[in-house]
Amino acid sequence: MAHFVIMGCGRVGVTLAHTLDDAGHTVAIIDQDDRAFRRLRRGFTGQKVSGVGFDRETLERADIANAYAFAAVSSGDNSNILATRVARENYHVPHVVARIYDPGRAEIYQRLGIPTVAAVRWSADQVLRRVLPEQGINGDFREASGRLILGEVALHDGWYGRSLAEIEEVSGIRVAYLTRFGEGQIPRPDARLQQGDILHAMMAVASMGEIDRILSKAPTTQEPDEEENL
Repeated sequence: MAHFVIMGCGRVGVTLAHTLDDAGHTVAIIDQDDRAFRRLRRGFTGQKVSGVGFDRETLERADIANAYAFAAVSSGDNSNILATRVARENYHVPHVVARIYDPGRAEIYQRLGIPTVAAVRWSADQVLRRVLPEQGINGDFREASGRLILGEVALHDGWYGRSLAEIEEVSGIRVAYLTRFGEGQIPRPDARLQQGDILHAMMAVASMGEIDRILSKAPTTQEPDEEENL
């Protein structure tokens, strides 16, 4: 089981906390207002941490150093981004996601390597797709026979800069499109994966476990010298 830190004990934060708690993970939820913790059910076993989510002392009380993932889902865009950057840059949390209300800022945040979801498209399910360890591949479409699935694929950071052709070759997937800076793009044949990209690919359902095993680890060959754009 993994440890998760959530900033913001609103509707989405509570849903995330309960879902992760039910799955047997350890959870710490942060909020500035102690009254917000009343939204949590009586049987919630996680830790309730009072404080500012981007304050290091607060994060350390939430055991951020051992966190598998950090989700900033408070009502403030700036607070969410700042807290997410602290979690990633200072504590090296491998999986982070920030909620934003202004979709116009998405490109800026994506360039910082921070996965974001605009509030107009927001749901707790979208956060879980990015932070749950068992959700490395998330199916969006399954063809009629049930043997093929179009899904979002999570990759280790070591794949950044690698060509999509290489990723396809080693994993057996077929890239359908990329989400970059919040917009879907059909990549050119020579495109490379950039930090912040979300990869969507067709793959065999029977191979999903092996695909996740391969792409969740850093590639074994030497990284390329240059990164190409779409």
